[in-house]
Amino acid sequence: MRETPRSQVTAGDAVAKPPQRRPGRALAHTTGASGSGSPHRSDSRPPHTPRGARRTGPGGRPGTTPPVPGRPAFPLPTRLALLSLPVALFAVVTWQVVADGPLTRLDERASRALAGAGPTPLTELLADLGNLQVALPVLLAAMAYAVWRGRRAQALYAGLAMALVPALVVPLKLLVDRVGPLTPATGYYPSGHTATALVAYCGAALLVHRRLLPVAVLLTVATGTGLVLRGYHWPLDVLASACLFAPVPVLLARRSRRTAGEGQDS
Repeated sequence: MRETPRSQVTAGDAVAKPPQRRPGRALAHTTGASGSGSPHRSDSRPPHTPRGARRTGPGGRPGTTPPVPGRPAFPLPTRLALLSLPVALFAVVTWQVVADGPLTRLDERASRALAGAGPTPLTELLADLGNLQVALPVLLAAMAYAVWRGRRAQALYAGLAMALVPALVVPLKLLVDRVGPLTPATGYYPSGHTATALVAYCGAALLVHRRLLPVAVLLTVATGTGLVLRGYHWPLDVLASACLFAPVPVLLARRSRRTAGEGQDS
């Protein structure tokens, strides 16, 4: 009888035979699987390479989840525009007032139509928001709060900004020498009350919390509205003062961010 030929596969041949794919089970591509050809460790510990430890962004692609630190909120051209455009508008308005241009005549007609409008107690209250006796205590309280929170530099900058108001407004009043809407007296351009309200309320908002900044802007607009409705200032007086001191909150906010960053680094 012929013997049935035996298989020639030996134990050594079994070792040398390439591994076969098992049905119903994917090749080992999971972290820590052995024999998968991946660079991951076989003991289920995370890899120590930076690529393996990198988190994936949206869509599973590698990326950094948080924003890149140190990037400014506004690009440089935007910041320059925020600083230069109001100053340029102030220069145009001042030129029109000094030269008694068409913009000034339109301003005088608008003032005559608006002066005396609205309930007197309300408009007087709004105009009083720009008084130094009202606005300065608000800023001083915010400065004291900032000092208590350890932000002495920000409080100092806000105080210097308030000291800048008379340093700029008083010489301009003397140079322009504009008469008031309801009086022959001069020295009404630009509005010191509007400048006081803008710097005091916006500075206080930046010292306490930036979410209060819209409230500060609203108080400044209310002050200017009350001044015009009561006949204390021409509309261009208010507009020019707001344009002249509009860069102050921008600079205060910029300086506050820089000082806060330096404090974190130290």
